[in-house]
Amino acid sequence: MTRGQTLRPFYWRATTLFPEQEIVSRTRGGRTRHDYAAFGDRVARLAGALRDLGVEPGDRVGTFGWNTHRHMEAYYAPPLLGAQLHTINVVLPDDDVEFIVGDAADDVLLVDPGEPFETVERLFERFDSVEHVVVMDEEAPESDLPVRAYDELLVGADPVEEWPDVDPDAPAGMCYTSGTTGTPKGVEYTQAMMHAHAMMVQTPSAIGIGQSDVVMHVVPMYHVNSWNFPYAATVAGAKQVYPGPSPDTETLASLVESEGVTLTAGVPTVFIDLLEYADRNDVDFSSLERIVVGGSAAPKGVMRRYAEEYDVTVDHAWGMTETMSIASISRPKRGMDLDGDGELDLRAKQGLLSPGLEMSVVDDDGEDVPWDGESFGELRVRGPTVVDEYYDRPEATEESFEDGWLRTGDIATVDEEGYFEIVDRAKDVIKSGGEWISSIRLENALMEHDDVVQAAVVAVPHDRWRERPVAAVVTSGAVDEGELRDHLSGSFPRWWLPDDVHVRESIPKTATGKFDKKALRKELADAPTPHAPEEY
Repeated sequence: MTRGQTLRPFYWRATTLFPEQEIVSRTRGGRTRHDYAAFGDRVARLAGALRDLGVEPGDRVGTFGWNTHRHMEAYYAPPLLGAQLHTINVVLPDDDVEFIVGDAADDVLLVDPGEPFETVERLFERFDSVEHVVVMDEEAPESDLPVRAYDELLVGADPVEEWPDVDPDAPAGMCYTSGTTGTPKGVEYTQAMMHAHAMMVQTPSAIGIGQSDVVMHVVPMYHVNSWNFPYAATVAGAKQVYPGPSPDTETLASLVESEGVTLTAGVPTVFIDLLEYADRNDVDFSSLERIVVGGSAAPKGVMRRYAEEYDVTVDHAWGMTETMSIASISRPKRGMDLDGDGELDLRAKQGLLSPGLEMSVVDDDGEDVPWDGESFGELRVRGPTVVDEYYDRPEATEESFEDGWLRTGDIATVDEEGYFEIVDRAKDVIKSGGEWISSIRLENALMEHDDVVQAAVVAVPHDRWRERPVAAVVTSGAVDEGELRDHLSGSFPRWWLPDDVHVRESIPKTATGKFDKKALRKELADAPTPHAPEEY
């Protein structure tokens, strides 16, 4: 009975039960529209074309592209054949792309035209394993490489008529960690894991995508399988909207309005920018019901504004590459008597662990910390959607996995109701004078100021206290360092306050849109700390 724990039932359900449901995709040439019936045929043809290129069970097919209908088709064809989908971040530096393609030993690359193809063309001679490059477009660009056009391959291919039986334990997907603390690490997902995660996302206790939803995929499809939304939305039979290459806020707002988007997801900065765009323009968000944010803490001020001004609920989720993305979400339990601020405080936490998973929060001695909302410890998780090793990295595996638990590296507290809150990454927590200072709590508090658009807090070296917090902010109005320190002073002890607040035009970000604290620490390492306390 476990043979069904693969992606094949998802494909069958969408194409058989919802053949007329629509898939909208923004491409360089404009919007395209397909239904699930056409999607089914195109996936079968892509699978046939990959077979013709020599792709066999166990081979890896890499994708290097944006959120489009072609990329969605590539999410299905390789795994349905028993091969493995490997999504590659299109905005990584060349050295990282070279390492990741070489480490994964991809056999075929499906590449978007434009900058993604230019990167592959530039690096192709460094790829020892890649035998074929397919450009996900109607025609292939002129190139010295032996490239083929995606649509031409599909036209000439015989569609797969009967899908092979695939072992649920066979690898179906592969992603790499961001590499912000070292070389990127490969993470493999089996068919059963991808099936389990999408079904978990389907539950009302998680995201609860339904057939009546219109899902806009803002999370990049190269980032942890777009949080598995392309699988969850497909099995639900929902209408899907793919915003295409490098979508800006105007594009996202237009798609919400014209396609009736009800649900979308992404990192908070995307929806902070969308809110700013809505402030300057007449935007109709009447169809939008929910936004799921993750990757960094959700600013309460942004959650409040979406709720009060647009009647949109912002759900705060948490997850990692190692947990196949979403592993928790924060919503009030039935019967909780919370006022507006109390509900926002709860929703700003990472929340309750998703169905099927277990967690523990332990101190430095490996002992469980009290669930009192104050005691700190490292969050550990396990379950059917959590990997138990890294690909070909035994030393990293030994460091991050222990007795069946994933050591997340996140420092968390848990309240009496079981809601956990990430107070920092282990590598980002500020240890000043022997005491911990949470950079995330300071960032969230700074974001509560009306004129602060983005905020990041990092530790800088200090002779006396070892480390001290320093903040970097992007503002929308005239606000100075003193005003922002005063803003924080009512919520934190004096020794928590940043020793300086740098107002900047931008804060460096990683390839996945998170604040790049590693780069920021380097920039601010020699910055003065004019307000360092003389005593605690």
